[in-house]
Amino acid sequence: MSQLARTPKQLGAVIRRQRRKLGLTQGQLGERAGLRQETISLMEAGNPANRLDTLLAVLAALDLELQVAPRTGRVLEDLI
Repeated sequence: MSQLARTPKQLGAVIRRQRRKLGLTQGQLGERAGLRQETISLMEAGNPANRLDTLLAVLAALDLELQVAPRTGRVLEDLI
């Protein structure tokens, strides 16, 4: 199931939902991703200062991947 995330807060919510779905604590997810529990907490809270490699490590630990696609719901004139 795809989940849309356009903001750091939305991305954090996606990560939290998947972590809970897998029955993991923040600490356990941190161990899987090679990160501290505090880093997972900040990411789930929507901290906008996450590094791309940190995000990718967390997504991999959750068996998720990043896909880039055109935004939906925008009028063509908005893009010009």
